[in-house]
Amino acid sequence: MCRYCRAVRLVLWDIDQTLIDLRGAGRQWYSRVLADVAGVTMAGMPPLFGRTERAITAEVLTAHGIEPDDETVRKVWAGLIEVSAEAMPTLAGGSYVLPGAAEALSGLASAGGAVQSLVTGNLREVAWHKLAAFDLHRYLDFEIGGYGSLSAHRPDLVAHAVERAGFAADAVIVIGDTPHDIDAALAHDAVAVGVATGRFSAEELRDAGAQKVFADLSDTAAVLNAVLHD
Repeated sequence: MCRYCRAVRLVLWDIDQTLIDLRGAGRQWYSRVLADVAGVTMAGMPPLFGRTERAITAEVLTAHGIEPDDETVRKVWAGLIEVSAEAMPTLAGGSYVLPGAAEALSGLASAGGAVQSLVTGNLREVAWHKLAAFDLHRYLDFEIGGYGSLSAHRPDLVAHAVERAGFAADAVIVIGDTPHDIDAALAHDAVAVGVATGRFSAEELRDAGAQKVFADLSDTAAVLNAVLHD
């Protein structure tokens, strides 16, 4: 039986600075985990925007003189999953859903015709903790997502999600706030939608090749139209 026979679009969302703003929680989590796993104080953090956990973890460990072997990387990831789970009950108190994000997710779910999942640099479990803290997880199919444990190369995450879901490239929409999101979409001939709610401006996202760019997701009708009809 075809799981998504009635769906005409696969929508792959980024999380951080696209749907939610956690106010730097990821850096705090890494600092704690690095101390627990390696017994060192974090001296600095590489840029997180649009990058995958596999790339970030390797860079953090290397920068602190620690070999990023598979065992150590897995220990860091286990620590991140644990601390994000612990933080989940209080995340909504110090962080927030970005304008229109909940309405866009809900609107697409109600409209039908689209399967919503993720392409995110986060680990799958961390992604779930982050979104469940705001009750946004219920709109998304986590099974077919592309997550940051898969590869340091973000386009690989899109490829994984598309293969899992079984959609043609021209039926795939990738929505994110960084040029990395746009590049990952274009690498697979998917539609790239930029949302200028992160560090990058609307102009920078257009220059990266985004076919559609929104200042934020607050115009639900326009977002739904861009996904379902354009």
